Amino acid sequence: MSDKTNNNTAVITDNQILPADQLLPGKIFLLPLTGKPIFPGLFTPLVIGDEKGVDLIEQTISGNRIFGLVLSKDADLQEPEGDQLFRVGTAAKIIKKINLPDGGLNIFISTLKRFEIKKIISNSAPITAAVEYVDDVNYESDEVKAYTRSLISEMKQISQNNPLFSEEMRLNMVNIDQPGKIADFITSILNIDREDQQKILETRDVRERMEQVLLFIKKEQELLRIQQKIQKQLNEKIEKSQREYFLKEQLKTIREELGMPVDAKSGEYQRFKDSIEKLDLDAEVREQVDQELEKFKLMDPNASEFVVTRNYLDTIVSLPWNEPKPEEFDLQKAAKILDADHYGLEDVKDRILEFLAVRQLKKDAKGSIICLVGPPGVGKTSVGKSIARALGKKFFRFSVGGMRDEAEIKGHRRTYVGAMPGKIIQGLKIIKTKDPVFMIDEIDKLGASYQGDPSSALLEVLDPEQNVAFRDHYLDLPFDVSNILFIATANTLDTIPRPLIDRMEIIQLSGYIAEEKLAIARRYLIPKSLERAGLAKNQVKYSKSVLLRIANGYAREAGMRNFEKALDKIHRKIARKIILEGLTEPISMTPESLVEYLGQPVFRHEKLKAPQKPGMAIGLAWTSFGGDVLVIEAVSNPGSEGFKLTGQMGEVMQESANIAYTYVRHIAVKHGVPAEFFEKNSIHLHIPAGATPKDGPSAGITMASALLSLATGKKLKTNTAMTGELSLAGSVLPIGGLKEKTIAARRNGIRTIIIPLQNEHDLAEIPEHVKKGINFITAETMEEVIEVLF
Repeated sequence: MSDKTNNNTAVITDNQILPADQLLPGKIFLLPLTGKPIFPGLFTPLVIGDEKGVDLIEQTISGNRIFGLVLSKDADLQEPEGDQLFRVGTAAKIIKKINLPDGGLNIFISTLKRFEIKKIISNSAPITAAVEYVDDVNYESDEVKAYTRSLISEMKQISQNNPLFSEEMRLNMVNIDQPGKIADFITSILNIDREDQQKILETRDVRERMEQVLLFIKKEQELLRIQQKIQKQLNEKIEKSQREYFLKEQLKTIREELGMPVDAKSGEYQRFKDSIEKLDLDAEVREQVDQELEKFKLMDPNASEFVVTRNYLDTIVSLPWNEPKPEEFDLQKAAKILDADHYGLEDVKDRILEFLAVRQLKKDAKGSIICLVGPPGVGKTSVGKSIARALGKKFFRFSVGGMRDEAEIKGHRRTYVGAMPGKIIQGLKIIKTKDPVFMIDEIDKLGASYQGDPSSALLEVLDPEQNVAFRDHYLDLPFDVSNILFIATANTLDTIPRPLIDRMEIIQLSGYIAEEKLAIARRYLIPKSLERAGLAKNQVKYSKSVLLRIANGYAREAGMRNFEKALDKIHRKIARKIILEGLTEPISMTPESLVEYLGQPVFRHEKLKAPQKPGMAIGLAWTSFGGDVLVIEAVSNPGSEGFKLTGQMGEVMQESANIAYTYVRHIAVKHGVPAEFFEKNSIHLHIPAGATPKDGPSAGITMASALLSLATGKKLKTNTAMTGELSLAGSVLPIGGLKEKTIAARRNGIRTIIIPLQNEHDLAEIPEHVKKGINFITAETMEEVIEVLF
């Protein structure tokens, strides 16, 4: 039975109906709650674990069994005191007590009514307080009834979609007949913050309380909607995954029935197995490869080693293991190809044809390593391509200039992440033939670092005795690279290690003289440059004088690169004129018009190339860019004895200068020089240009001639150059690079060249059109040189 007027639970005693709050004590024990508040009208279990809480319950049971439940203001406090609790709580009656094995209690309580703390009697455990029980207000209006229906309706909607709401909860919610208790019950089961729940507990106005609860329900519904959306997406993904799984299983069954590979891994395994069976492998290699293949078969595709092993097997099956077919090439056809691709270079072509003839007679391609040495732009790379074309073989080029890591040649070990084979194995994998032509470009520019010395790694590659079983670090298997025709290129042999030079056959490519450049330009460069510029074949005409002017004034180096750049520059400007000015007539280039297209000549006819006064002599030098003409200058200054050298001379050249000074001082008196000349004068010897480093002993007789010319005051012959090493006894010793020096002398208008007697046989290697018009004088001693010069 209930009293509708004051919303109090009624109790019948002695035939009288008394309100429940008149039977509830005004002074009760308070049990602090740290989690969330407990609302009136509930029957719920409560576990008491701490000793003070157990004592409080025992004292309550020995009395009227009623105590208060009050929320702590701070959820982190383990043992809050009375003044640390909220002011509103819930009175509860202990219905049943169960003792737990650990000394705690499990009690079942019935929560009765709200109360407000009026005074804390005992602030520490057990906390005791004087309380006043509070009633609900504003609970009978139509608005409250509407709120009640809304709450029940919304909660039904939530409970239907939420498995956490049991059937018992749904029945309890429907059977509660008081609006305030409906709000309390719903609040107790919603997932709301403790502070918000406490705020609802403190709200006496039922309409206001229900309004707050309705807002929380709406928030819960929104969260539930998002949760359902997420759940739906997850279910769709799971369903898709399951569908794909079933389809894959069906596909696998179909493939098995048809005898096809079941999955990607099986397909890869079968492909590798079929490819390996076709390879002509040695016993050691086959055993290792079979082991890797079986390991691959047992591997999980998701394992990190799977991709490493797969790449390794892929590299193996991509390499040309089978023996190449016997070489078949026509030597006459090879000669025609070399002539068609290159003008001049007759000695080089002869050496290459001799080399190919030996290969044809021997029927064995092993041990074939050529090194083409010459200045930049003389056609070393194109000669290599022509050799490949003449042999009918595939061509692969890679540059080792600046390479500092030996792993670039021999590969990385498979234990490293991102490991790969070296350049040799990579090239074979790309070319897919065992006997290609490999060009190793810029072999003279190999570096060395803490990562190893690539030149040392090349020793095995280029050694015919070792490269039959070349072991790349990545493969770690012997691979025969002896069938490869290796062609190395270099600008100079000075920086190549001697053991590497010993393994190669050296073929020197000298620079071109102006006449050769003219022929090369007409045959090859002009047609190619016109095509690059989009011009017609006869749209630009060049006379012989124009081409010679370009060769002498703009491209005087040994090679043809600057000449080709000059032609490209001319044709670009002509193309611009055709577009902007509508030029249609063919253009005939003249020496005067070159300035318009190329600017002022880079090289001019220098009068300094002839001795203009005593103390000057012309020498010939060899550099990695070809031959060059040097003018050596010497002057004397009165004062104390001394000898000074400038012009960036290397150590060998400085020693050669000192020998020349000592020798000239020794013979000076015999040639009419006063004995005190060297004692009273400081001599300064300089070799232009000062910014260019120079070294070598071949300028010995030139420096001695310049010093003797200075001491005697006699000017040397014009148009006469010399080269030769001078010994302290006055002997003229042999030098190298005579062909390049002769080409440089011809380019600069020199008519007489003094050379060491021991170099006389080298004249036979110089083409006649290079020697034409030049008088070569041989000398065995410095006295013979002096006799010619003075």
